[in-house]
Amino acid sequence: MHVLVVHDYSPLGKILLERLRETSLHVSPLLVSDPASANLSALESWIPEDTDLIVNALWLADPEAAEQDPEGTKKAVFSLPLAIAEYARDRGMALFQLSTCYVFDGRKQSGYIASNPGQPVNELGNWQWECEQALRTLLPRHIILRTGWSLSRFIRKVQASTASDEALWLPGRCVGQPVSIRDLARVITAVIQQLDCGADVWGTFQYAGAEVISLYELGLAIAGLPGIPEGLHVVDDMPAWGTMEPPNTTLICTKIRNTFGIKQFPWRSGLVDELALLRRDAQHRKDRAPAE
Repeated sequence: MHVLVVHDYSPLGKILLERLRETSLHVSPLLVSDPASANLSALESWIPEDTDLIVNALWLADPEAAEQDPEGTKKAVFSLPLAIAEYARDRGMALFQLSTCYVFDGRKQSGYIASNPGQPVNELGNWQWECEQALRTLLPRHIILRTGWSLSRFIRKVQASTASDEALWLPGRCVGQPVSIRDLARVITAVIQQLDCGADVWGTFQYAGAEVISLYELGLAIAGLPGIPEGLHVVDDMPAWGTMEPPNTTLICTKIRNTFGIKQFPWRSGLVDELALLRRDAQHRKDRAPAE
């Protein structure tokens, strides 16, 4: 199977490519450095004609960033995946697309299953839900994988608070499950390998790390990591960006386990590695930046 991985400069693309190259799959990378300005009419020159599966590893999981750039978000989260899906449909290719728990409004008292309809409350979730619906109509051979919170996003919040010596407000009323970059790459790889072995299973699946937690408690867990300066004050309160966070984003992940045999890994086991990964990525970006 020839797998084309669409990625940007974020760590997920790098780690996913590393994992896939350890398999027997034929893997090709496609770097899209700025998805918001990508030329959608150039897909024919980007995608090899013998591609079997396109994996869109552009993982947008930060509703704050989406609100700051609604047009760019629409392009990256909706327009680009749809253009890829149309190209794939016309050439008999399949598509693996990432989504997030932000397609839900969080009003459900229990966890969400894959068949629950989306009711987004922010820009990111809105375009991800629109993308999901369009893909289901456009391309039968698709995998949509909804993820929980990005663990990296909240580690960065803790790092920013320690750098500015300010208290970090995190809402205890918002509950969900984070997922680490390395664990997500593991899950994506496992699904692709089973597709390569002939599994003819398509549709919407969900994955997040094991253990439901509030954002406040998650902040405390991150603040206690080795290497995080002591003295950080985490406060159970609603920050300005908290209005974009649904109160409940808990994902039931039994479908992916029953279909592909993929079990949830505890997100706590990936905390130290995720912090180290982000530090290496920050250093790499610093080294790559042009000297002033």
